Amino acid sequence: MGSLSELTSNQERSVGRAAVLGLGTANPPFTVEQSGYPDFYFNVTNTEHKTDLKRKFVRICNSSMIKKRHSYLTPDGIKGNPSLLAYDHNSLDSRQELMDAQMPELGAQAALEAVKDWGRPLSDITHLIFCNSGGASMPGADYDVINILGLPLSTKRFMLHQQGCFGGGSVLRLAKDLAENNRGARVLVICCELVSIAFRGPSEDHIENLVVQALFGDGASAAVVGADTQTGVERQIFEIVWTSQDILPGSDGAIVGKLREAGLMVSLHPLVPFYITENIEKLVQEALRPLGVTDWNEVFWVVHPGGRAILDDIQKKLKLRDEKFAATREVLREYGNMSSASVMFVMDVMRKRSKEKGLSNAGEGLEWGLLLGFGPGITVETILLRSI
Repeated sequence: MGSLSELTSNQERSVGRAAVLGLGTANPPFTVEQSGYPDFYFNVTNTEHKTDLKRKFVRICNSSMIKKRHSYLTPDGIKGNPSLLAYDHNSLDSRQELMDAQMPELGAQAALEAVKDWGRPLSDITHLIFCNSGGASMPGADYDVINILGLPLSTKRFMLHQQGCFGGGSVLRLAKDLAENNRGARVLVICCELVSIAFRGPSEDHIENLVVQALFGDGASAAVVGADTQTGVERQIFEIVWTSQDILPGSDGAIVGKLREAGLMVSLHPLVPFYITENIEKLVQEALRPLGVTDWNEVFWVVHPGGRAILDDIQKKLKLRDEKFAATREVLREYGNMSSASVMFVMDVMRKRSKEKGLSNAGEGLEWGLLLGFGPGITVETILLRSI
């Protein structure tokens, strides 16, 4: 057995800050065009006779600024699971079977892309964090991903259930702590979200459900996070400088998801944009005050694409130019809201847009930026990023 000094040496903390070293994303191949989704949705749920609801749904889809979304739920797949069609049929078993089969595979696809982008072998991964808002099996998708990817059985893993849309910020915050407190750690983080847990037919008594059906899409994103980058082998995409998590005062019940026999029942209050914009300025000030930044157009923005109204109100409140939300709005347009997976999609889009423009770093040529994720609670994750 080694000496105490040897054990202590093996457990030393990292010297530098954690950073995102690789990014990857994945989506199912089936897509639905938002312009034709009302016809698809009311046809596949056998509710075309509900003409008033369909007219409302058309207005919601047309104003969403979403072009298309990806989904595992093809027409045949939906019709093969009739328990998904009604608003409140007991269908949790069917939904969980779909989640158990699809979630690890899609998450693993995104992980392979992130590891390829990172440039080191899978065997160098030391920790795994898997985040999902609907799965509930033991062992979870983290266990399945270990087997799918062939990661070492000694990989230290963490499964985060029922996080919702702020989960993409949560996994990066936790990865920062792991990387900086375990020298040599390389943390693989995966967020995977599937609409099959919340898809259901329309109901006159639950109009807010129409917003849920118009907004969410399937997707998985992944990142490799580590500190003390190996020169010539790794490169930092975004350094994770500082993080915080806050519950917005007075927002109880504004965003709620309850896992019930009918699946995940999501409730979105119309005042969600109000609660976020009433508090966002304080959170941004707290994050940027140490830098002396007073014009918030001087930083880049990685914002969860929670919906058009939320983005419009935040942009107006913070007096941000249109280009500041370009990456976020591109993700909303091309994929919809993919809950926890969304913010890493935005990071990836921003990185690629910066490269296409010939800019020197991934942050649109700027050194400092903010990541904002918001979801049930209302909970907000704020991360100060540095693009070197």
